Amino acid sequence: MYLYVTRKDAFTRVPEELMTMFGKPELAMTMILTPEKSLGRADTEKVLAALEEKGYYLQMPPAKEPYLLDLFCKIDKE
Repeated sequence: MYLYVTRKDAFTRVPEELMTMFGKPELAMTMILTPEKSLGRADTEKVLAALEEKGYYLQMPPAKEPYLLDLFCKIDKE
């Protein structure tokens, strides 16, 4: 899970409830984000819009495919 924030606002605009659920933040990277920049699992325009409107963007991990869950269950049983 990644929480994008602006350097200017840091975590001041992130709701307290989200910070409680998120836990203690740990810096993963600093970047200059522009509309032309490609992100691996997030739409850059949506991230920029959320940063402007809400002050943060929460990127959740991708959902696990059902067949992957079956693989994990089989490993646990062995």
